[in-house]
Amino acid sequence: MNAKSKTEWSEPMPDNPAPKAPPARKRKFLVIADGSEEATKALHFAALRAAHTGGAVTLLAVLSPADFQHWLGVENIMREEARAEAEHVLHKLAAQAYDHCGVQAELIVREGKLREQMAQLISEDPDIAVMVLGAGTSKEGPGPLVSSIASDAAGGFGIPVTIVPGDLSDEQIDLLA
Repeated sequence: MNAKSKTEWSEPMPDNPAPKAPPARKRKFLVIADGSEEATKALHFAALRAAHTGGAVTLLAVLSPADFQHWLGVENIMREEARAEAEHVLHKLAAQAYDHCGVQAELIVREGKLREQMAQLISEDPDIAVMVLGAGTSKEGPGPLVSSIASDAAGGFGIPVTIVPGDLSDEQIDLLA
């Protein structure tokens, strides 16, 4: 065979070609929905990244069980009110993500300790690829969640964490995402 000849097969093609790769999963951006301005900034960034990369956004609200340590009747009422408020915040943020860049958000409400619920969700959903948090702008620091995750070298979640500075304008976030 010379350099100009076509490649020839000496064996016939197999009847069963190699299996196809599984379909690509959507990469999800996890945002903690606590109703803060920081969460809004994080969502703005996450929704844009999801739109630009064909990904999705997951919004997580976590209800603290310590808030419901009362008599049973009062506890149930408080739990229902907290869930309703969390769902309101989730729907408001989801509407913002959709209005801004056409991204439908997955909404999740859980009860428990925040970091435990975050870690559990990440371990349960292999499509969650990035956590996006917003940093506060107060003198006390970036906020308790960002501080907690930053102090734990790897965050303990096994995925990258993107921190969006709270003093960025929407236009600046648009340019970055």
